Amino acid sequence: MTSTKKKATRPKAESRKPSRAAAKTGPKSAPKAKAIEIPPALAPVVRALSGEAGVTVEKGWGSASVALKVRGKIFAMTIGKDLVLKLPKARVDELVGDGAGTRFDPRKDGRVMNEWAVVPPGGAAWLKLAREAHRFVAANA
Repeated sequence: MTSTKKKATRPKAESRKPSRAAAKTGPKSAPKAKAIEIPPALAPVVRALSGEAGVTVEKGWGSASVALKVRGKIFAMTIGKDLVLKLPKARVDELVGDGAGTRFDPRKDGRVMNEWAVVPPGGAAWLKLAREAHRFVAANA
């Protein structure tokens, strides 16, 4: 004997009613991007590099931080009033040795990041260093 019961079928998705949750909240949409406030000292760097292929300017770490990325990888960002750059270790050593920068210690516990330098405003030329950082990260991204 074979069973002649029909399987229950669900109506097609377009003919189903939306769930209660969907009806209350409406359709989901992408969050609106807030305008990023660019610190005046960083503006020349953003103007010069934001047009490069793969470069984006996004919110960085913290409320007032701005990050420049190439293909999703940070190469420069602001932390407070300082510029933090990803550079080859030898270049970071050179900047530290010249007194133009310090090693980046994000946790403030003495564990520095060897390929990151912190350059204060009015120190070494930010745009020149940002171009170096861009080339370094773009080559490895």
